Amino acid sequence: MVTNRTFTMLKPDSVEKGNIGAILEKINAAGFRIVSLKLTQMTTRDAKAFYAVHKERPFYDELVAYMTRGPIVAAILEKENAVEDFRALIGATNPAEAAEGTIRKLYATSIGENAIHGSDSDENAAIESAFHFSGTEMF
Repeated sequence: MVTNRTFTMLKPDSVEKGNIGAILEKINAAGFRIVSLKLTQMTTRDAKAFYAVHKERPFYDELVAYMTRGPIVAAILEKENAVEDFRALIGATNPAEAAEGTIRKLYATSIGENAIHGSDSDENAAIESAFHFSGTEMF
């Protein structure tokens, strides 16, 4: 299922540092249209559910604590080739390895605090969008 929508989440470190506007501007400048947007805070239950795929990984508890320590900005974005183009825009998970000009190169400080999430597939974009924007037609 190929779509023209993806999901993103500006993580607590981006919100804490006041980078919401700058990151959203980069997203808009890259040709993405913001379909849905909200500032919210994940509960521990929500973070555990959202990151359940990582439950057996050694960083899981740290990830849940990080994602619940402050507000996030969740958004659904639209553009042709949305998932792949957005993954290129945000850059590698490790900001030291991210390409110049990518969001993570500009705003992330570490692998653990990497500023932004982007869906890795069309299927996950639909699942993640529905998780954060329940009751809304996504695709």
